Amino acid sequence: MVVHIVKLCVGVSSVEDLEAHRDREMAARRAAGEPEVAMHVTRMFPARKAEVEAGGSLYWVMSGAIQCRSDIIGLEHVTGSDGIKRCAIIMSPEIIRTSAAPRRPFQGWRYLKPEDAPRDLGVSGEGGDELPDELRAKLLELGAW
Repeated sequence: MVVHIVKLCVGVSSVEDLEAHRDREMAARRAAGEPEVAMHVTRMFPARKAEVEAGGSLYWVMSGAIQCRSDIIGLEHVTGSDGIKRCAIIMSPEIIRTSAAPRRPFQGWRYLKPEDAPRDLGVSGEGGDELPDELRAKLLELGAW
C-alpha cells in the first residue's frame, strides 16, 4: 500500500517560488558534484516508511491549498548540527502541479491516502489548467467543477 505525505511549504507562497528555490538547489548540487535530488528535512520520521517509499509523494500546501507535489525517492535518518535526529525526505527534483485542494494550517506533516490526493494537472477532466492558481482554487472551493 502507498501513502503520501502532505506538508506546509513555509515561506513559499506559490509554485513558481518553489520552482525557483528548487532550481537554485539543483544548481548548487550540480556544482558540488552531488546527486540531483531535492531534500527536505523535518523533525519527525514517518512510522509508515515502507508505505511512503512504495511510491508516495510529498504534497505541498501553499496559500491555504495543496498546489503541487514531488515524488519521494526515500526517507533517511539524519542528525542536525544540534545533535537532534531528523528525517530527510529525498525527492525527485521535478515539481508536479496538482489541482488545488484547500487545507487548514497544521504543524509538521500528515499522511495522505492516495484516494484523497488531488489529481495532477494536465490530466483531462477538470479543465482550468491555464487559469491562475488563485482563481482555480477559488472556483474549486465554490464547487465550479
